[in-house]
Amino acid sequence: MDKQTTPKKHHLIKYANGRSLEEINGTVEVPKGKGFWKTLFMYSGPGALVAVGYMDPGNWSTSITGGQNFQYLLMSVILMSSLIAMLLQYMAAKLGIVTQMDLAQAIRARTSKALGIVLWILTELAIMATDIAEVIGAAIALYLLFHIPLVYAVFITVLDVLLLLLLTKIGFRKIEAIVVCLILVILFVFVYQVALSNPDWLGVFTGLAPTSQTFAGSPDIGGMNPLSGALGIIGATVMPHNLYLHSAISQTRKVDHSDEEDVARTVRFTTWDSNIQLSFAFVVNSLLLIMGVAVFKSGAVKDPSFFGLFEALSDTSVLSNGILIQVAKSGILSVLFAVALLASGQNSTITGTLTGQVIMEGFIHMKMPLWLRRLITRLISVIPVLICVMMTGGRTPIQQHEAINNLMNNSQVFLAFALPFSMLPLLMMTNSAEEMGERFKNSRLINILGWFSVIALTALNMKGLPDAIKAFFGANPTAAEVSMANIIAYVLIALILALLAWTIYDMHKSNKKFNLEFEAQGSEF
Repeated sequence: MDKQTTPKKHHLIKYANGRSLEEINGTVEVPKGKGFWKTLFMYSGPGALVAVGYMDPGNWSTSITGGQNFQYLLMSVILMSSLIAMLLQYMAAKLGIVTQMDLAQAIRARTSKALGIVLWILTELAIMATDIAEVIGAAIALYLLFHIPLVYAVFITVLDVLLLLLLTKIGFRKIEAIVVCLILVILFVFVYQVALSNPDWLGVFTGLAPTSQTFAGSPDIGGMNPLSGALGIIGATVMPHNLYLHSAISQTRKVDHSDEEDVARTVRFTTWDSNIQLSFAFVVNSLLLIMGVAVFKSGAVKDPSFFGLFEALSDTSVLSNGILIQVAKSGILSVLFAVALLASGQNSTITGTLTGQVIMEGFIHMKMPLWLRRLITRLISVIPVLICVMMTGGRTPIQQHEAINNLMNNSQVFLAFALPFSMLPLLMMTNSAEEMGERFKNSRLINILGWFSVIALTALNMKGLPDAIKAFFGANPTAAEVSMANIIAYVLIALILALLAWTIYDMHKSNKKFNLEFEAQGSEF
């Protein structure tokens, strides 16, 4: 890195055009010549940070409500989302390991400055939308566990920057261990609750096979049909920030890039790590849906918000069997639910901050301390939550709960908007022999599955956009509001398609220039 790009140590905000997450890039030593399991253990960790995004608070309500309304019908949607996630995360990790660039750096290198800024803003908004769900989940958990008023609980979530200050001092390997422990807490809570409920396991496994009813527009139960339920699960599961994160943290292991076999070994074990951890995420999301079916009586949960689920887990009249009722009387079921919610929110805090740094450095070459980045993002994200809490302060508790739940669900609209702009470039670049090499470019099967996944997810997200916009107008929108929601949705869809066309054009146009720059600067990245 030349003198012009060398950051001055006394500046909080610096210029960055080096390796992705430079402080932790290539810092984890991986011994060679060890057995499969010892080697896998050393590569394990990044997959856990990625898996967090697939079991964050935004997933909980959609999965539990889907189970309440349609029994095990949507199990197949969770399975398909998880398989697509494994495919996309494999490509993201491979891109980072082989090219030594994260997804943000790779996109910025292949697009014009104007488009790079547009995509950066879009991705930042998506991260803030994800952060809103984390704020809501953590604040509600604090309220439920310690009876802290919601307004104060929201402000307390800002203090997680102190957690980030601590974590930046202990090393990346320990961060991975903390995240794994929190995942195990979440997994234990839901395994325990589902085991007590004695679910219909035949129904669970039968539900893993999709049917004609899985994406049907009817029946409509509680304002949800199978299609909208499926779209909600997909939208809450596959999120763009995970692709940026994985392409960066896959580079934390020390790799000899002059040795193609070492690169191949890193790709292989990183893929194992990712798939194992995402399998845990699949289990957690499945347990959430099974909770909706087996823990509660069918249709008994009238309030699907975190408040309603917490109360339902201590309400013996809505639980499904005698064992659950006896345990619920102690209050342990609801407390464990709130603990898992808090663990999920803290996990997402760690990964969301790292992702924000990756995106800022990659797209606009700006670097700031993780705690400062987190503080800014969190302060912006708490504003809509605080407004929602204060505006509904005079309403009934159920109305306030519904408003907060709707804010969390509506915030996910940006994820549907931003997802194609991470998936499509990722697929195009990992399909390229010029960038990945003949050995590491996508195989024909991966290419076919990748294009199917990208087109299917984009189409489903666009199909669900009109209903997502309608949700902003409340449970019973007027005809004029429905018409306005449709117009807004179609304008957004047209804008998405235009931006995608611009992205594809820019990437093809700059292909030759990128290859020359990559060859010249390869050692710098």
